[in-house]
Amino acid sequence: MSHPNEKRFEDFFANDTYVVLKNHVYSYIVRKWAVETGLVAEGPRLVLEVGSGLSPMITSFDRVVYSDLSFEGLKTLRKHHPSAWHVVADCSRLPFKSDTFSHTVSSEVLEHVERDQDAICELSRVLAKDGRLYVTFPHRKFYFWNDDRFVKHFRRYELDEMIGKLDIAGLKAADVKKVLGPLDKLSISFAIFILPLLEPFRWGASGPRRTFQFLNRIYAYLNWFDAKIMPRALSAVLLVKADKS
Repeated sequence: MSHPNEKRFEDFFANDTYVVLKNHVYSYIVRKWAVETGLVAEGPRLVLEVGSGLSPMITSFDRVVYSDLSFEGLKTLRKHHPSAWHVVADCSRLPFKSDTFSHTVSSEVLEHVERDQDAICELSRVLAKDGRLYVTFPHRKFYFWNDDRFVKHFRRYELDEMIGKLDIAGLKAADVKKVLGPLDKLSISFAIFILPLLEPFRWGASGPRRTFQFLNRIYAYLNWFDAKIMPRALSAVLLVKADKS
């Protein structure tokens, strides 16, 4: 039974203030830098992003299909990105023909999927023969802690484990990039403890909202630098680019 004060995640989808704030959180900013910058530079023909929720990685390219389990989430997303396509779907059973997309994107999704191998195989199936998958995921099992349980992660991954799952699906890892380092893990773990203290505050005013956005932008650069200087063994989030073989 859920706690009486616990809000269902769906309740946030209709809240425009929540959307604005979520899309300025430092970790989203850094992941978006890593994924979108590389993908758009490759000249994609048609992109599928699964589990896009309210905060997709690909927003500067029109030929993109956003897919998510939540109808409410996609309805809200459509208000902000009306030129894209929006499809309610389970990433483990995608309603698309094989060999359809030049690129598929899965950012912080697979750890929420119980049968993650099925999802990876589907992402491979809908890729064109020369297609490429961009996947980011929480790295290192020893990092699994309160924040993972809070957001209902089934798991964290080791890099070799993820590469093995991609290989089973006919995808060959072409590049690995560090996205977020140990500073992110410390920050998120701490944030889980202080969230209850922030509930009484309202973020509708433009002043607090702009302050939130400014501070997160600065903190995004700090986390980007942290990921660059720390060894990959300590990375909290990795990006793997994998080609269909």
